[in-house]
Amino acid sequence: MRQESWFNKAMFFFNIVLAVLTFVAYVLPFLAPKIFPFLSVLTLVLPFFLILNGLFFGYWFLQFKKRMFLSGLVLLMGITFVNKFYKFSSTEIPVTEKDFVIMSYNVRLFNLFEWIPDRDVTKEIQKFINDKNPDILCIQEYSIAANIDLKVYTHRYIFMQGNKIKTGLAIFSKFPILNEGNLVFPESNNNAIFADIKKGKDIIRVYNMQLQSIKISPDVNEISENIDVINQEKSQMVINRLSVAFKKQQQQAEIIVNHKKECKYPIIICGDLNNSAFSYVYRRIKGDLKDTFEEVGNGFGKTYNFKYYPVRIDYIFADVNMKVKSFKSFSKFENSDHFPVMSRLSME
Repeated sequence: MRQESWFNKAMFFFNIVLAVLTFVAYVLPFLAPKIFPFLSVLTLVLPFFLILNGLFFGYWFLQFKKRMFLSGLVLLMGITFVNKFYKFSSTEIPVTEKDFVIMSYNVRLFNLFEWIPDRDVTKEIQKFINDKNPDILCIQEYSIAANIDLKVYTHRYIFMQGNKIKTGLAIFSKFPILNEGNLVFPESNNNAIFADIKKGKDIIRVYNMQLQSIKISPDVNEISENIDVINQEKSQMVINRLSVAFKKQQQQAEIIVNHKKECKYPIIICGDLNNSAFSYVYRRIKGDLKDTFEEVGNGFGKTYNFKYYPVRIDYIFADVNMKVKSFKSFSKFENSDHFPVMSRLSME
């Protein structure tokens, strides 16, 4: 009998470790982050785990090794997660008069502090919005100081907070707003707002939100440059920060879930969840709503400008009684650390 090489033994050991971590990541969306707060970080890298399992499956398959069944089983168990990460092209659904278009965009204060130099970001965002012409527009990290001109929207609800630097959430609508309000998140600069919008004979409640940030840098190079100075104390600080953020996100998600339970209208939820589609807060907030990317999206649906990795943390969830006709993430429009997302919907 041919003796197994040390390399294959090492590869199989790492394969086993990966399979265990992937399985843990599968379970975490069903466990409240306050139970295992730091483990929740695994949900952020689940797509990477799926890719690695695919590579291991291919590696063992080419050698006709039974070990391929380990990653094969893991991938089979996670088949429902694939649509949350990557979507193949969907058939376009014809446009009708009942349709309306909604856009969600974290604008990062319209580049108030000139993170992007030598560009008039406010004007570029304004032109982009005018060109796409959504009927309802939800903006996170809104800034009145930018003085953006969105006069096409005759109805709006803007909620600002902060002392020296005021930031907020805004809902702009071409349809009348009948009612509005905000949801306070305890001990946080983040919050959620809602507006009851009348479109024809229908009344739709639109939520716009931004959950607690986990403050991961969008620049991988920045992480790489500082990796050599990370010591045990700093690592512990990162762990504590992530744990606090995941716990706060859970608390904020429960506030939103409890509030929308009382709503008698069809619901749309837009915003920046600051977490992946494999997370507990995603599962809680989405509930039985439709993830518009999962319904008719294409590709990775990248919404956050993180180098070398397609991160999706901005969402549009539509009521189960709505038909989702299109979804698009504008990942070429780099005027913020987030990308705009837009969906065409209609009442069924």
